[in-house]
Amino acid sequence: MSDGGKGHGGDGGKGGPQAAGAAGAGGGGAKGGSSQLGVTPRATSFTDWYQDLVLKAQLADHSPVRGCMVVRPYGWALWERIRETFDRFFKETGHENAQFPLFIPLSFLAKEASHVEGFAKECAVVTHYRLKAGPNGIEPDPDSKLEEPLIVRPTSETIIGSMYAKWVQSWRDLPILINQWANVVRWEMRTRLFLRTTEFFWQEGHTAHETEKEAVAETLQMIEVYRRVAEEYLAMPVLVGRKSAAERFAGAVDTWCIEALMQDGKALQAGTSHFLGQNFAKAFEIQFAGRDGQRQHAWTTSWGVSTRLIGGLVMTHSDDKGLVLPPRLAPIQAVVIPIWRKDEEKAAVMSYVDGFVGKLKSAGVRVHVDDREHFKPGYKFNDWELRGVPLRLEVGPRDVAAAKCVMARRDGGEKQIVDVAGLETRLPALLEEIQAAMFAKAKAFRDASIHRAATYEELVKTLEEKGGFVLAPWDGDAAVEATIKEQCKATIRCIRDEDRGPEVPAIVTGTPTAQWVVFAKAY
Repeated sequence: MSDGGKGHGGDGGKGGPQAAGAAGAGGGGAKGGSSQLGVTPRATSFTDWYQDLVLKAQLADHSPVRGCMVVRPYGWALWERIRETFDRFFKETGHENAQFPLFIPLSFLAKEASHVEGFAKECAVVTHYRLKAGPNGIEPDPDSKLEEPLIVRPTSETIIGSMYAKWVQSWRDLPILINQWANVVRWEMRTRLFLRTTEFFWQEGHTAHETEKEAVAETLQMIEVYRRVAEEYLAMPVLVGRKSAAERFAGAVDTWCIEALMQDGKALQAGTSHFLGQNFAKAFEIQFAGRDGQRQHAWTTSWGVSTRLIGGLVMTHSDDKGLVLPPRLAPIQAVVIPIWRKDEEKAAVMSYVDGFVGKLKSAGVRVHVDDREHFKPGYKFNDWELRGVPLRLEVGPRDVAAAKCVMARRDGGEKQIVDVAGLETRLPALLEEIQAAMFAKAKAFRDASIHRAATYEELVKTLEEKGGFVLAPWDGDAAVEATIKEQCKATIRCIRDEDRGPEVPAIVTGTPTAQWVVFAKAY
């Protein structure tokens, strides 16, 4: 048995009030961990619970700039893991990274009519390039007014389209497969950390192709990349389908999406891939000499995921103790907590820890040793539970003598005494087991939250009483879609081919239709 269960700190309590108040048994359960660390239970307020986790687990913080966030090191480390995973898939599918300007001339945005209409209300505009002291303090210098206002990019189709027009002259110049990692600005009135902020971080892929067939294939290829990363790395099950005309990207011919379901029964759009047809190519004159020598417009796509994936990850897996992070993306996969009562025990414990930690690192495990002496073990247990680290290893003097340690899983909370010998082999396999278990649990919840409603009345009742994804027959009537959005605060999340069946009366209109679509309330 580990000394970790006794809650003794190395210096007898220099951790202050937080350390003294932490649960000493190492479980950090709802009674101890949740209340001690100030996390609102999900059942009390899902919104407050989410915000508490993001702030207290130090993923992000509110910034002095309204609607913007500061992503803290732990949150950024998680984003880096997500980004590196996507980047690997992008490069494996032939894409290259590049960087384009933050500022877009106003006239560029106006070239594609539906695009400007879709983003006009969200744009931040730069009109001056210099400040000066005035009677009311610092103010824009009237003499520095720009001849043409600049838009802080809400997305980059226009500026990239203008460059593709310059680069593409012949069919031999195609395809162009470029991705950009960047920050963008969309002026939001109601914000929530990671889920919807004025400035956020993302990747945006932009490609140009010789044929429509190639561009459509690219669109589908990238939504499959998004599905794979969401399910295989975030352990977040998603539905894949097309958006309705009302919900698709401004300027797109077709938009594909992945939709995840959060624990409160609301949907989260986790990624989109857009077939833009020739709309932007015509607006920006992306033309080339074809194989037959005739001038023609390119076919383009764009696709993106953002830091809202972190919000989705939090709301998919976490509990009232804190975050629960999937091992493949967790910045720290295992935390080791050495424990000793007397100073003379410290050297033996730390030497023992150093020995097996070195082997774990060599095996590719992202491991961290928490040797902070000013916090008691019980506080550390709760702290790392809050941060969602998949595995916790507790090591005290008696563990050293027995060549063992106590191991606790974050996803289920089970604790067991294990041999340290061979840990470098067992831990990677256990982390994969945890990854699979997290996906299975989230998928079971998602599948149990998919309902069917044959009539409008059933749709309204199901959305109100059960939430989740609700399949209903819809004939494409935009007025019906708008009414449901207004009255039920629900939208068509996606349209899937696998949801087609025998013709039945469509909701509201009664028109025969074979298509059932996915409705949900959403973030």
